[in-house]
Amino acid sequence: MPHTENCTMAATPADYQHFGLAMDEIAGWEDGFRTDPGGPGTFEWWYFDTVLEDGSTLVITFLVKDIRGGGGIKQAASPVVTLELDRPDGTHVEREFEGHDDFAFATDRCDVRVGPNTFTGDLHSYSIHVEIDDVTADVTLSGTVPSWRPETGHMLFGSDKPHLFAWLPSVPQGAVEATLTVEGETRILTGTGYHDHNWGDAAMPDLINHWYWARGEVGDYCVIASNITAERKYGHSEIPIFMLAKDGVIVADQSALVRFDNRDEQPDTVTGKPVANTTIYEYDATAQGGEHYRVTFVRENTIVHDRMIESISGPKRLLARLVGFDGGYMRFTGQVTVEHLSSQGAPETVTAPALWELMYFGKTLR
Repeated sequence: MPHTENCTMAATPADYQHFGLAMDEIAGWEDGFRTDPGGPGTFEWWYFDTVLEDGSTLVITFLVKDIRGGGGIKQAASPVVTLELDRPDGTHVEREFEGHDDFAFATDRCDVRVGPNTFTGDLHSYSIHVEIDDVTADVTLSGTVPSWRPETGHMLFGSDKPHLFAWLPSVPQGAVEATLTVEGETRILTGTGYHDHNWGDAAMPDLINHWYWARGEVGDYCVIASNITAERKYGHSEIPIFMLAKDGVIVADQSALVRFDNRDEQPDTVTGKPVANTTIYEYDATAQGGEHYRVTFVRENTIVHDRMIESISGPKRLLARLVGFDGGYMRFTGQVTVEHLSSQGAPETVTAPALWELMYFGKTLR
């Protein structure tokens, strides 16, 4: 039987002290640059998405290194900015900008510049500017749910000197104003948005087999939900992450009380990876005198399905084929339903549109 190493969320008092974090407070520097510039094994990105009033979705990501395709982890810092706009009529607009040597990252706050593109904020108010070819986006994001992280936000992989994958939902939900110019046509739209920050010190395909990640605004509720499945070396351990807020107040966020389920899996037509038409996060704190919620995501459309190897060129692509790398990324739209099932008071059910993803680095488990 192969040796299995530990995989866990850092959550002890010693963990908080080690990472210099407060248990009940998030500091602005946590959204600043957290990795050694160009250091071997490191990766980092700042992510934003929004669902706009016309039904469009906009996703903007600032990456310190281009790690798409599962590679690039050892390369020096060479930032990339990506923008993806999906309209209700099926139109997909995708642009990217390579920063090469023209970039700057602040360590005391979120203040990122890659060429003419900027991403700045203070855990509540953010401004994002992107100009790539014939597309310009100016976005403001104002938080309506406070910054949050699951425990320390650091997932540790390994028993001795563990590697880490870190995650900070800086704005779990916020109000968005976006001015978008595409091929000379300008539109000003409002919507709801989300911003998080990820970083780590090892290639993600070495740590993580796949993850589901989702967020949604559902009536008075805001939900962030994820289920991360580690690689074989770590026993394919699962780390659930869950946060539910109502009227801007967090009402459920103990990940140990979450049970994840996925149903009606079908192979994706492009990547071949199994995609669940229904994913369910059940949060039950009734044994502790708390609440019981069920959050269900039902897929309607796959708006992005990429084979990661397609983003690799030259000798690296050949090497990826030789080692059997077949990673895939899929982004979905559909409906999310929040059910409040507690016996105290009347049951409540609300449904709304949502955006979520499946990142599948490793070999298919089933």
